[in-house]
Amino acid sequence: MKLAVVGTGYVGLVTGTCFAETGNQVTCVDIDERKVEKLNNGIMPIYEPGLDVLFHRNVEQGRLSFTTNLEEGIKGAEVIFLALPTPPGEDGSADLKYILKVASDLGPIMNQYAVIVDKSTVPVGTAEKVHAHIADNAKVDFDVVSNPEFLREGVAVEDFMKPDRVVIGTKSERAKGVMNRLYAPLVRQGNPIIFMDERSAEMTKYAANAFLATKITFMNEIANLCERAGANVDDIRRGIGTDSRIGKRFLFAGIGYGGSCFPKDVQALAKTAKDFNYDFKVLQSVMDVNYAQKTKLVPMILDHFGGDLAGKTIAVWGLAFKPYTDDIREAPALDNIKAMLDAGAKVTVYDPEAMDNVRVLLGNSVTYAHTQYAALDDADALVIITEWPLFRTPDFDKMNLLMKSKTIFDGRNVYELDQMRELNYTYISVGREAVLAPVEQKA
Repeated sequence: MKLAVVGTGYVGLVTGTCFAETGNQVTCVDIDERKVEKLNNGIMPIYEPGLDVLFHRNVEQGRLSFTTNLEEGIKGAEVIFLALPTPPGEDGSADLKYILKVASDLGPIMNQYAVIVDKSTVPVGTAEKVHAHIADNAKVDFDVVSNPEFLREGVAVEDFMKPDRVVIGTKSERAKGVMNRLYAPLVRQGNPIIFMDERSAEMTKYAANAFLATKITFMNEIANLCERAGANVDDIRRGIGTDSRIGKRFLFAGIGYGGSCFPKDVQALAKTAKDFNYDFKVLQSVMDVNYAQKTKLVPMILDHFGGDLAGKTIAVWGLAFKPYTDDIREAPALDNIKAMLDAGAKVTVYDPEAMDNVRVLLGNSVTYAHTQYAALDDADALVIITEWPLFRTPDFDKMNLLMKSKTIFDGRNVYELDQMRELNYTYISVGREAVLAPVEQKA
């Protein structure tokens, strides 16, 4: 099939590349000339494991191309995906200006029937607005479909190629046929294509992300209670995660969620509820708890150093909001670094992928280390923000030689408490007993 994808952000690039991998002819459209030039020269603008292999293969074999010309990009396309930004406004609502602008542009340049697909995460009723904007100047038949994405950064290629389910919102039988044919290669193992109306599909994406954010937040609340009650949140996670009604995923306590989806989508769903005069109390609690959770280690760090970080060097491992991505949108690392800098600390950071993005935001206010160990040189403490696998089994002997003090504040519960006791570390984690290094007695 001939496809067009408008927008080459995270969702658009993954969508276009993966559909090209299943044999479709895909043209991706973006107004950013520099970005399109880089893509045409084989330069990937994002880090996502496995995507670069598919990207280069499909570009080389002529199934994937890029342009800034919308009319050229959609020529002959049976399906046109809108994968455009929907940034949150001050009131939490999703800003649809980019989607509706493209919708208005599409009307006069379409010359054959096409299915227009809202791939972006959008509020209830967006498909109707997109339809109206296209219809203002359209000369041909078309359908507008809601097809939300459920991609997890870090495993997005696998999620796209082997989806748990495909949700498609449309009342058009013609559009159903087109979308069924498009997704057939991806659901051969029996995972369902679920058809519903457009509004229900739009709500499904928000409901999924809000539920997962709530699950994470609940476990963080349990972790905070564990610290007061003397319980271990990891044991509780294992105890409830084996219940099939609850499941094992999204039960890890830590310093809150970030990224481009959960914060924005929880906020947008709360705004939708407000628009329909419904008081969605749980969502407000989720947002409040997560905001506080992001910097819950900071008071502990300050307390450990007597309330003053002036003259202290703090090493930070992990800047991306989660492992296997360079995405720092709403990343807890940014909040923690700001708080430590404000308290007078010198901060040295390391992340395998996200340092260039942080440098754009923070400039020279922090020191950027070339390895995880270089970040520890002369450090008074280590703060772990993102649970990259390479942080799980470090060389503690090397760490001991580099650090001034064997002190770790762990926002992701990377290490076992017994291990830290054996190594004589002061180790503060989330929802677990604090491990305090033995005080050396003076002779």
